[in-house]
Amino acid sequence: MNSNSQSNATPSELSFTDLQLSEPVLKAVQELGFKTPSPIQAQALPILLGEPTDFLGLAATGTGKTAAFSIPLLEKIDPSLREVQALVLCPTRELAIQVSEQVNLLGKFLGVKSVPVYGGAGYGEQIRGIQRGAPIVVGTPGRIQDHIDQGTLSLESVNLVVLDEADEMISMGFRDAIESILNGVDPEYRKIWLFSATMSKDVRKVADEFLENPKQVEVNRKEMLPENIEQIYYVTQESNKPEVLCKLMEAADDFYGLIFCQTKALVADLTYFLQGKGYQVDCLHGDKDQHERERTLKAFRERKLTVLVCTDVAARGIDVKDVTHVINYSIPRELDSYVHRIGRTARSGNNGFAFSLISPSQRAMIFKVERLTKRKLKEGKIPTRKEIGAKKIRNFLERWKNEAPSAARAQSLMSPEWAQAMEGLAPLEIAARFVALAYPDIFKELEKAAAEEKPASKREPLELDANAKVILPPPPARRERESRDYGSRPSRGDRGDRREFSREREFPRRVKKPEFLAQADQGGDFDFNEGEIHQDSRREEGRRDRKADNRYGRKENRREGGFAGKKSFGSKAPRGSVHPREEKARYGSKKKSGGGFGERALRRSDF
Repeated sequence: MNSNSQSNATPSELSFTDLQLSEPVLKAVQELGFKTPSPIQAQALPILLGEPTDFLGLAATGTGKTAAFSIPLLEKIDPSLREVQALVLCPTRELAIQVSEQVNLLGKFLGVKSVPVYGGAGYGEQIRGIQRGAPIVVGTPGRIQDHIDQGTLSLESVNLVVLDEADEMISMGFRDAIESILNGVDPEYRKIWLFSATMSKDVRKVADEFLENPKQVEVNRKEMLPENIEQIYYVTQESNKPEVLCKLMEAADDFYGLIFCQTKALVADLTYFLQGKGYQVDCLHGDKDQHERERTLKAFRERKLTVLVCTDVAARGIDVKDVTHVINYSIPRELDSYVHRIGRTARSGNNGFAFSLISPSQRAMIFKVERLTKRKLKEGKIPTRKEIGAKKIRNFLERWKNEAPSAARAQSLMSPEWAQAMEGLAPLEIAARFVALAYPDIFKELEKAAAEEKPASKREPLELDANAKVILPPPPARRERESRDYGSRPSRGDRGDRREFSREREFPRRVKKPEFLAQADQGGDFDFNEGEIHQDSRREEGRRDRKADNRYGRKENRREGGFAGKKSFGSKAPRGSVHPREEKARYGSKKKSGGGFGERALRRSDF
């Protein structure tokens, strides 16, 4: 892609009357209240209104790109030709609806209307709008591709394609659909106007492939942001953000704004929290169907909702006038989105505020934003409950001053008991009682905040005269334990057999009969089958038997002096080996001191 023209400087003061627009378009522009073109409009309109050319414009959301391509688009089409002549591709349904409405307003006196096509809506109305001969179709790439595949949208007469928010469309996975649509338009007559907030690698590839010798305009970051927008950031812990957010909204004058979050789950949770606080709030994210999204936007435009919590993608295309505040509940991962977010306030010459809530570890993000926007962000102080309450009461005072006509009618409805109740009360006390009744939540929150922020009491040093006597209070009396009568305690011998409650009950230890021990002491032989010999525990006995079985074969296959049958479990013992038990019983065990075999009394551990 070769760039023939690139302008970074804003042209000298230019008005729409200097652009030599047709009378119907100029009349619509003046009716909409447009007087001076924005930086992107001032640079793009002279190029797009001139000779047909491919175009590349870099500017953020909220800088007037829609009018920058809609005005020359209406000047280029033939209203008498009842066929689709231009396509406008948008990343989201909301943006497609907004662009379509803007085109309809600007083409009002030309008799030109566009047709919005997008997913989530029925095909019937969209097909009927195309068949009525609308010259401009505005929609998402996926739905436009569907109409082309079904044969309900013909590209034979299309000679102009506008890619609005191209970087966002490509990042959302629409690149294949965009390329398919562009390849379907005759390249001999096709002109492409590409508008993007950033120039990523993917956007560059699309521009290089489809744009021929485009003229390029780039609005620098400083020009993207209005001068009348104030950017402030607040440092707080992540867990305190919901409460800090409420304080900022209450401290603002007539808050009407957008709150941006990173994820759909966070949007839903924050909306639920604010609704519980009594705010007129709703959310906008990707899980909402089209009917709910349109209903939410309509309620927000009509100010039935004063707060709208949304994600970046869902907020694309939100064009609402008089938005006073934009709050970044969390700093976006892609800093370009920051410019898109705050560009939705301070429009049409109005003042606006952009608040950002960050944690202490995110201070480095502020420096990156300052380098990106070439603006200095100011650190704000979180207002206290007392300051918020005082501001509400001041606002109430202004209303109280303006209610003199109504006060006379209210006084006529008061009974004599009112005069009796106010006898002896100062005027300020009477006003304070009415304020307390009008704003009970203020004082409840102040009491709660005072209880939470009450500092620990500090002891003041005691100053005494030299002759003063200090009488200390007596120490508290020692509390004596109450004696309890447990009755006559039997002696230990009368307590019964404790063995039945001991460990022996659960883990009995049975040893050989005394006669076996006596025979062992005398060195005589004894028959193992005569009495039952037990190990220290059944578990130990089982382990030892398994070990012996692995080496000498199973018990039923053993015989004195050797094996009867095959050796079990791969035993390596020579034929004629004797089981360790029998060996110990016959010869005793090897002594450490004397070596060899000696006679000794058998112990339980031998078994």
